[in-house]
Amino acid sequence: MSEQINSSRAPEPVGPYPHARRAGNLLFLSGVGPRVRGSKEIPGVVLRADGSIASYDIELQCRNCFANCRAVVEDAGARWEDVVDVTVFLTDIKRDFAAYNRIYAECFAGPGNPNPTRTTLGISALPTPIAVEVKAIVAIK
Repeated sequence: MSEQINSSRAPEPVGPYPHARRAGNLLFLSGVGPRVRGSKEIPGVVLRADGSIASYDIELQCRNCFANCRAVVEDAGARWEDVVDVTVFLTDIKRDFAAYNRIYAECFAGPGNPNPTRTTLGISALPTPIAVEVKAIVAIK
């Protein structure tokens, strides 16, 4: 048996899925991006008239993405320190990896942070004009 979790602070999902599902003592987050709840705003993204990306700030997107993940984890009643696995998708891994890796270390490594296992993938696109998305698994105590 599993339970659907929806955060009141993270951006609304862009499809028919919950922010997370709890199954036993595990919490599985759906892909979470940097959007702002209640709007279509994507921090740091400048769009052209045709909706394509003119420019973006990967650091701002990473910070918002990681904060949104934290909101889902906490709103599910779990602790940030209990994140055990993270998968990150970058649309331009060659350009953005160094900045992403630095922000990731601030949010996930070091004292008080979970230091989970991690996989980072370079992909060609995400369903909205974002440059980063995170999926995570949390062990609930």
